[in-house]
Amino acid sequence: MRALLVVNPQATATSAAGRDVIAHALASDVKLDVVETSYRGHAADAAAQAAHDGFDLVVAHGGDGTVNEVVNGLLSDGVRDDVPMLGVVPGGSANVFARALGLPVDPVEATHRLLLAIETGARRRVGLGRADDRWFTFNAGMGWDADVVAGVERHRDKKATPLLYARMAATSYFKLDHGHPKLTVHLPDGEPETGLHLAFVSNTDPWTYLGEKPLRINPGSSFEDGLGVFALRSVGVPTVVKHVWQILRPGGSPQGGNLLRRDDVEWIRVTCAEPVRLQVDGDLLGERTDVRFMSVPAALSVAV
Repeated sequence: MRALLVVNPQATATSAAGRDVIAHALASDVKLDVVETSYRGHAADAAAQAAHDGFDLVVAHGGDGTVNEVVNGLLSDGVRDDVPMLGVVPGGSANVFARALGLPVDPVEATHRLLLAIETGARRRVGLGRADDRWFTFNAGMGWDADVVAGVERHRDKKATPLLYARMAATSYFKLDHGHPKLTVHLPDGEPETGLHLAFVSNTDPWTYLGEKPLRINPGSSFEDGLGVFALRSVGVPTVVKHVWQILRPGGSPQGGNLLRRDDVEWIRVTCAEPVRLQVDGDLLGERTDVRFMSVPAALSVAV
């Protein structure tokens, strides 16, 4: 088996020593090449080249941003049977995709799990989402959550801890224009829903930025189903507190008069008159006025 290990040396939980241990372990079972990323998009470029060169496996060692880049590189020519399998050795602060797959977040344990998957052929075909031309693995969003991501990115000198996300969420909340909702959500099964303040799009459930605490935003979503949408008509304190409690509660299923929620839909389109921020897998993509989110079933094979 030919494998490529893509390492982001800037990720929170990666180190030169850890990289060497992981590479040595993998090289005992596969013919291994190693690439350390040095610019934004490097992981995507390396994964695309590996797919072109006929590699069997590409392993992402870094955070969710590294995983997202690798996925976009692997699928740069679309979904195909000969796309290399994806392996994940977490090295970030949140590691949402790995947690959603049930993989260990400790890099050594994750490497051991990956070696077992290579030996046994254990793999899982997962569905992914697309935001226009960008693939995402667990979620995307327009509005408040993208503002939070922007706030975290402004603090790149600090570790992206759950506390930092919580602080940025509070800071961004008080900057929201509570009286002028900007978003319209279009769904396959009805008329457009106007007057919305934010829109989360989920590819699986649960997912989390809060350590091991799961967020149950769209409980009917999974890697085997379509996308879920969670959009709010109000961002008043009572509404926000109610839904935060619902998504944090074990077994919670968010609902309410100010909530638009659908699970397992094929596509979602979000439009707005004024540009708002867009994020995918915690990566800020700038501002948009029109984004089409698509569910792509069985898009990629992942070693589990």
